[in-house]
Amino acid sequence: MDRYGFVRVAAASPEMRVGDCDFNKDRIIEMIRRAEAQQIEFLVFPELCITGYTCADIFRQTILQDSAVKALQEIAEKTRGSLMVVMVGLPLNVKGRLYNCAAVIQDGAVLGLVAKTYIPGYNEFVEHRWFSGAEELETPDIHIGGKAVPIGNDLLFVCEDNDNLGFGIEICEDLWVPVPPSGYLAQAGAVLIFNPSASNERVGKAAYRTSLVESQSARCVAGYVYASSNIGESTTDLVFGGHNIIAENGILAAQSERFLDSSELISYDIDVIGLLSYRASLGTYRAGRNASRYRRIAFKANPVRRDTLQRRIERHPFVPSDRSQRDERCREVLSIQTSGLMTRIRRTGLSRPVIGVSGGLDSTLALIVTVRAMQRLGLPASQIIAVTMPGFGTTGRTYNNAVQLIKGVGAELREINIREACLQHFKDIGHDPDIHDTTYENVQARERTQILMDLANKHNGLVVGTGDMSELALGWCTYNGDHMCMYAVNAGVPKTLIRYILQWYAENEADEAIRGILLDIIDTPISPELLPPSGSGTIEQKTEELLGPYEAHDFFLYHVVRWGAPPAKVLRLAEQAFSGTYSREQLLAWLKVFYKRFFSQQFKRSCLPDGPKVGSISLSPRGDWRMPSDMSPTLWLKELEEL
Repeated sequence: MDRYGFVRVAAASPEMRVGDCDFNKDRIIEMIRRAEAQQIEFLVFPELCITGYTCADIFRQTILQDSAVKALQEIAEKTRGSLMVVMVGLPLNVKGRLYNCAAVIQDGAVLGLVAKTYIPGYNEFVEHRWFSGAEELETPDIHIGGKAVPIGNDLLFVCEDNDNLGFGIEICEDLWVPVPPSGYLAQAGAVLIFNPSASNERVGKAAYRTSLVESQSARCVAGYVYASSNIGESTTDLVFGGHNIIAENGILAAQSERFLDSSELISYDIDVIGLLSYRASLGTYRAGRNASRYRRIAFKANPVRRDTLQRRIERHPFVPSDRSQRDERCREVLSIQTSGLMTRIRRTGLSRPVIGVSGGLDSTLALIVTVRAMQRLGLPASQIIAVTMPGFGTTGRTYNNAVQLIKGVGAELREINIREACLQHFKDIGHDPDIHDTTYENVQARERTQILMDLANKHNGLVVGTGDMSELALGWCTYNGDHMCMYAVNAGVPKTLIRYILQWYAENEADEAIRGILLDIIDTPISPELLPPSGSGTIEQKTEELLGPYEAHDFFLYHVVRWGAPPAKVLRLAEQAFSGTYSREQLLAWLKVFYKRFFSQQFKRSCLPDGPKVGSISLSPRGDWRMPSDMSPTLWLKELEEL
């Protein structure tokens, strides 16, 4: 495992010949050498790969059985001096019964033999004709090369220097049963699951096989590595495609092409520390407490140093890169927001939503959500009180977009200029309006919130909040200003996703006039517009020039909150994700801003208004996130300084 908690795993399907143990042994050794060159730490081969899976009644021949054991010993010897953990499959005769086993090898030694638990005997599978299940074993170990080796389905392999790095093995059919052994292995501490398999091809089976691996990796909160036999197996009645799959916590990380007439290997860097952090947050994860049912088998640590990660690091983790998935994400988020607001309006009886519309991204999304909620409630959009409140920093572009959008959706337009009220307030508190400090900005934000709240009281309405999750993370909102509302529909939506949601709405639900307004809003620089514009009337106060780009801050937020990543790891991941776009120095500077603000602004999140969770992260103190408002960031900032 490297210093950031990643381990490189691989699944291999070597070229093979049925029953030719020497040929298969040589191909396996070749693949081991290839994997070593790629700094792979865990390598799994297919089920019964030393003999081939399709030997049928020939499995009963002692010459094949003895040849397989001899090949295993030779493979083990070839790994001497290597800390890579290798898993190969072979049949073993134990006291007159044959068992389908996976041998675990490291540094010249066979560490353990995992016997298959579930032996299929249906449809094209007649494995029960030759093999017994692990429960029929009558001995806890067998001798190979004069050494006792543990055997069974109760083996948990644990790193001798790190109790948190453990793995388990289940074999082919074990995954397809209602309660796979991997679930118990994961609860006992296995963060990696390996599956040596021989799964034949049928129409539609590959997709189902992939879904099994993905879903089991999610249930286990683990990395799942699946290696299957290739076309070298017998084609008497079946064809095998060499389908190798790697998944991590429900996400398909890598998979091989099928039906290739060559040795194939796929690899991926699994985030072990991230998985362990997520497990720690799941209160029900260890409910089974199954560690006592397993024998712990030690393997040696394999410290590695790598320059690059063999892993997709999404630049925008909240935004799917695939267009169809992104469209579905946008549609679903809008539906969650809309349903939440509908229920709040219905339950409170406050059927006149009040919303401040600035012409920016956040208020536009909140207005769209409100319009959709009213439509589904069978209420006219004209009951929405949409207020535009020009201030000292309002530009013509945002003002016109706000007015046209309000008119376009059919809401009631109210325009209340806040300049005079703010000037009066400056006079009342003795503030010089020429000093454009925090007071200057926050007076405007609080004046707007006061207007919205009082309008809601006057018209028996409900103030719909506009602030998003990215602003909450950074505290980029005015306490008791735009920070406050009666229902915060955007509270769970990150800034990087909002543009795509508006674009989806523009393309799928908006009419042509609204579509044009939305596209211009999407292209408008992000700004609170609290400071005066430039002489030409353009936006002068640009948030991302002050804080750093939201795409970087959303990236930081995802890895800090979702995976518990420490600062050095977050920076390492960001460097790879934003390579060629931002320098290490820029990312480090923005990461410091993130940590300082994330810690210091928790007090704003501690009294957050109600709002729906829409994704994997929420900063609500009543939901996913609880943190002291006066927590010290020293530990985190110290690590950043050392970088």
